[in-house]
Amino acid sequence: MKRIVLLTLPLLAACGPRYGMRVPDSLEKKLPYEARIELLEAENDLALAIDKVDEADNEIGRARDNIRRARSRQEAAEDEVDRATDEVSREVAKLAIEEAEARVEYLRARQRLSVGLRDVEQLALRCAFAKFELARLMVARKAKVEGSERLEPKEFEEQVSECEAEVKEERADLAEDEKEEKAAREAWEAKKSALAKKTFDARASPYVENL
Repeated sequence: MKRIVLLTLPLLAACGPRYGMRVPDSLEKKLPYEARIELLEAENDLALAIDKVDEADNEIGRARDNIRRARSRQEAAEDEVDRATDEVSREVAKLAIEEAEARVEYLRARQRLSVGLRDVEQLALRCAFAKFELARLMVARKAKVEGSERLEPKEFEEQVSECEAEVKEERADLAEDEKEEKAAREAWEAKKSALAKKTFDARASPYVENL
């Protein structure tokens, strides 16, 4: 975990000045071993924030793949309508089309939400970075490392506060996307239920599939 954090710090710093105020690495190098131990919690929080961004990226990739499969199912259902030889088969195929269309709409809503959540997690990572820098400064000042007295803790604390406030605001802004995602899922679930009932709730039916 230590290696991951150390490799990530230069990358974060290179992203721009936004919440990027740093403690000089030279100060941390002067820390005694027992002082470095105090940074473990902040390092763990930073590593966790990195993992959350990775998972958010993975979720976007999964949504993209699910949309692709849903479109394929929709095309297959449309072909079934043309091949249907009786009214029951035709009705099942039409329900399958409606279910597939609702599934695509839900997955698109889910993907929009996932992108928003990924953006929030990226900002939260900046906050974790800011908190890590604050921890580095406080430990350096506690250990009376030369040069640490020239850095003002209040500025680093404000950096953390401002970042966390922005994260809270951005999470609140996702409320509409969350509402749309929920409504789209409920609409898809209703279409899926109707299709399942028409096919006698056959879980092995090629028409009925869970995500």
